[in-house]
Amino acid sequence: MRIVLTGQAAFGAKVLQALVEKGENVVAVYVPPEKPGGRPDPLKEGAIASNIPVYQPASYKDDEAFEQYKQLNPDLSMLAFVTDIIPERFFAVPTHGAICYHPSLLPRHRGASAINWAVIMGDKRTGLSVFWPDGGIDTGPVLLQKEIAIGPEDTTGGLYFDHLFPMGIDALVESVTLIKEGKAPKIRQDESAATYEPPCDDSVGNINWSLPANELYNLVRGCDPQPGAFVMFKGEKLRFYGSKMVEQPTDKAPGTVLQIDDQGVHTAISGGEILVSKLKLGPGEKLPGAEFAAEQGLREGDFLGG
Repeated sequence: MRIVLTGQAAFGAKVLQALVEKGENVVAVYVPPEKPGGRPDPLKEGAIASNIPVYQPASYKDDEAFEQYKQLNPDLSMLAFVTDIIPERFFAVPTHGAICYHPSLLPRHRGASAINWAVIMGDKRTGLSVFWPDGGIDTGPVLLQKEIAIGPEDTTGGLYFDHLFPMGIDALVESVTLIKEGKAPKIRQDESAATYEPPCDDSVGNINWSLPANELYNLVRGCDPQPGAFVMFKGEKLRFYGSKMVEQPTDKAPGTVLQIDDQGVHTAISGGEILVSKLKLGPGEKLPGAEFAAEQGLREGDFLGG
C-alpha cells in the first residue's frame, strides 16, 4: 500500500520511523517549508535518511501542488500533526482515503488546542482519535480511539509527551493494519456532543484571581507548558509552571504570596493556595520559585498581579 505521510516535528518523525520499521511503503512525505534560517524539520530529516521524497508546498490550495500529489498515486494519506489547511480534494485521491490523528476523544474538543482545553475544562478523561477527515474541522468519521485518565496534577505537556504522543504513534500504525485488512470502521461522530474551542493562547491564559480554586488550578495546568498561564508583574507577563493545589484555608486575598521555600512560591487562591515550582518573567528563562523570588525581590505578603 502506497502511503503519503503529511506532518511535522518529532511526532511526525516518530510516526515515519514506526511505519518504516514495520515495512510499510511510504512513498512521499509532506512537511511545511522552513522559515528563513530555520533548521530542517525532524520529519524531513527522517525522510531524507530513509531515501523518501520530501515535498514542501507553500500552499495546498495551488493546483500545481495538487497535480504533483495525484502523480504519487497514493493508496492512503496519513496526517500526523498537521497545522496547514488541507483541501478536501486531497482526501479523495487515495484509494483508501485519508486518516488523521487528533489528541482528544472526538467529537469533544475539536480544534488546535484539544489537550489544553480538556485540562482547563476539568475533564476527568481524555484520549486520542484517528479519524477520516472530510474537509471540516475534525469532523470526519472515527476509525479508532484510545482513552486515558487525567490525573489531578497532570499538565497539557505531561499528557501529551507521556501518553498521547506514544499512544498516537501506535494508534496510527494500528490504523494502517486495520485498513489493509479491510477492518477499519467509519463511525459517525455525534454532533450533539461536539465541542469546538479556539487556540489556547494568551487571550486564554490571563489569570483571574477571583476564579474558584479548581478553575484557576485547571487553567494553570492546562496552559503548561504553552502558552503559560500568567499575571502581570513589574509590567511584564509572569508565567506559572509546575503547579500543585494545596487545600489549606487562608484568610489572605487571592494573589497574595504566602510563603517561598525550596518547593516554590505559595500563593493564596479562593479556598486554598497554589504552589508554583517554576516561574518565567517576560522573555526570561524559567526559574525555580526560590531563585526567581531572590532575583526579583519577591517576598511573603507581596501581591502577584497588576
